[in-house]
Amino acid sequence: MSGPTAAPQVHPSAVVGAGVELGAGVEVGPFCLLDGRIRIGARTRLIGHVTVLGDTEMGEDNVLHPNAVVGGEPQELAYTGGVRYVRIGDRNTFREGVTIHRGSEHGATTVIGDDNFFMQNAHAAHDCRVGNAAIIAGGALLAGWVEVGDRVLVSGNCVVHQFVRIGRLALMRGLSRTSRDVPPFCVMDLTHTLRGVNVIGLRRAGVDAKTIRALRDAFGVVFGARRNLKNALAQLESAGVVVPEVAEMIAFIRASRRGVAFGPRAAGSDVVDE
Repeated sequence: MSGPTAAPQVHPSAVVGAGVELGAGVEVGPFCLLDGRIRIGARTRLIGHVTVLGDTEMGEDNVLHPNAVVGGEPQELAYTGGVRYVRIGDRNTFREGVTIHRGSEHGATTVIGDDNFFMQNAHAAHDCRVGNAAIIAGGALLAGWVEVGDRVLVSGNCVVHQFVRIGRLALMRGLSRTSRDVPPFCVMDLTHTLRGVNVIGLRRAGVDAKTIRALRDAFGVVFGARRNLKNALAQLESAGVVVPEVAEMIAFIRASRRGVAFGPRAAGSDVVDE
């Protein structure tokens, strides 16, 4: 295993451009291509057949599996080749076939935080913002300008429309799709339909039972029946002091420009075992 001050290891079959900076202990495996203004932090591993294009900066202890492509041009017809960026933090994993595109003609930077796990064939398009410790499962597709909060789980083969926000500790069930914002702490399936509170995810994150109960009660008020959201939020706030997580949910909903996912048609479908 490479030590913290070890020189980078580059396989003879890899192609590394003149503008590439490799940190201590970086491993560049067979048939990798690194071309452009690229900076890769210490101990990051490119296992093999990985493509990184500039302008890309990547932190420490990341792992990129075969056929991952980071920093490719945005899939935008208006793009004319200007300098755009990808910025990636530390300890991320990008499995086979993952694609992360750089910013678009009308944007600047695609940002991936720390400790994220992108499973096989997942995609983050231009100008996305992914927080920390999120899981983007196999085949999931994030369109341009999507924002993903910390510890979000986007399950397999989900699709997220451009400009959508997904709040902290939210969960999208497999094969679901959304063109509306997904509030924090909620479970969503089908087409932007909220099913309840992400109880198991909250417990795993160390959230106490009192806060989870408050979130479930708040979910019932806001999404338990189809109603005017402004009135529902006013009712929730008029009930008295709310915990910070409920306040976070309220602020997220109020900040939405696309509108938020709506609740189930039938009441009583709160999620307790996801």
